[in-house]
Order: sequence, then C-alpha cells, then structure tokens
Amino acid sequence: MTGRLFVVGLGPGDPRQLTGEAAAALAEAEAVYGYGPYLDRLPPRPRQSRHPFDNREEPARAEAALKHAEEGAVVALVSGGDPGVFAMAATVCDMIAKGPHSWRAIDLVIVPGVTAALAVAARAGAPLGDDFAVISLSDNQRPWPAIEERLKAAARAGFVVAFYNPTSRARPWQLDAAISALATILAADTPVIFARAIGRTDEELSVTTLGSAGGAAADMATLVIVGSAATRTIGRPGKSPLVYTVRARGRAAP
Repeated sequence: MTGRLFVVGLGPGDPRQLTGEAAAALAEAEAVYGYGPYLDRLPPRPRQSRHPFDNREEPARAEAALKHAEEGAVVALVSGGDPGVFAMAATVCDMIAKGPHSWRAIDLVIVPGVTAALAVAARAGAPLGDDFAVISLSDNQRPWPAIEERLKAAARAGFVVAFYNPTSRARPWQLDAAISALATILAADTPVIFARAIGRTDEELSVTTLGSAGGAAADMATLVIVGSAATRTIGRPGKSPLVYTVRARGRAAP
C-alpha cells in the first residue's frame, strides 16, 4: 500500500502564520522530515517520529521521506516559508521524476505557506504592491553571472526585487555585488528593506537606501527587498517608516 507525502510550508516563524491546512497535515503525519531547526519549531506529538537533516541535504531528506511514504506511511516533509519558493517541493518533484516508478503512485500533497517576502512586506507596508521578482543570490544552483544578469533585467523592467539567501559565510561578497549591480540602473535613493528573522522573537527590520545599503547588514536569516522607481517611503514620528510601491501609473504609450 502506497502512503501519502505532505510537503508542508511552515511560514516564516510566527506560529500564528502556520495555515490551518499545514497544521492539519502535520497532525496527520506519522513521521516528519526536515532541516533540524525547522523541526525544532514543531510541538512534539505522541507516536510521531522526527528525522532531522542538515541544511545542505535536500535530496537526501526528500529521498528518505519518499521511501517512507512508499512503505505506506503518512509522512510530512517540512520547509520554512512556502515549500515551492526555493524550498523542498521542487526537490521532491525532481526526485520523483528521476526515481523509481513506484514513487509516482505516492499521494503527494504540497501544502503552501507564507513565504518570507510576503511576511516582510506586511511588516514594512506594501513594497510588493506592484510587479515584483524573487531571486536567490545563492550560486549553488547557477553561476553568479547568470544571477547578476537576472537582477539587472528585473531592475530594468521596473520590478521590485526580493533577495532570498543574500549571504553566507561561504559567499559573503554576493550581496554587495548585487547592490552594486542594481546601483548601475536604479537611483541611489531607492528604498531598501533589510528584514531578519521576521515572525520570530529576535526579528529586526530596517529601511535604508540603495546608496547606503551594504552587505554587512545581512546574514542567512535576512531577506532583502530593493524597491523600484515607483517605491516610496513615508516617515512616521516614533514609528518605522512605511514603504510601498505605487500601483496607479500612467498607461504606457502603444
């Protein structure tokens, strides 16, 4: 008997942002697989096993979860944020495509979650109020020149850009390189948001400009949003500024 595999998005960290569908899937699961710190966010459940993996072991944890579900179990594989945004859903689909034909019979349910860009935007105001792009700065999957070209293309097209995986100990230079690339296209006063651990007790959010932004303000728990020419900042006495992107603009000439 083939089982079921839930690929579950846990949201950015605040338990209140875990969806009802995700909570139901986790309650049904006999076993939960995932990156260790994500599993630590879940309350223990009787008769539910946990299987932690390192952050760089995505194919291994997907394979282990698929094999367990193939045996007839109800399994949950968790991701932070949304599992389809730079997370485990694509890895699971790829493993099914390359793996044994029996994996295609598994009842696969991908459960969406609140991705970090949306949580950060809600804290800051409405910076994603118009067209936007999300781009990972990690070069584990593609070379840096390709990432840089995507950044420039998004800026030229007028997209607000959200950076996932902005920096790490192995690649501390990339966020500064991304900022420099965008500075060749965008004005120095373009608003930039640095948001760390949004939804958790140690969250931090700051608003600066492209001309003042630097990579030292971020780590792997940080999401960075760079505005477009239509992004505005509203100062508020004693409060964080509101950042929003104007939607109502003149229609382009034919």
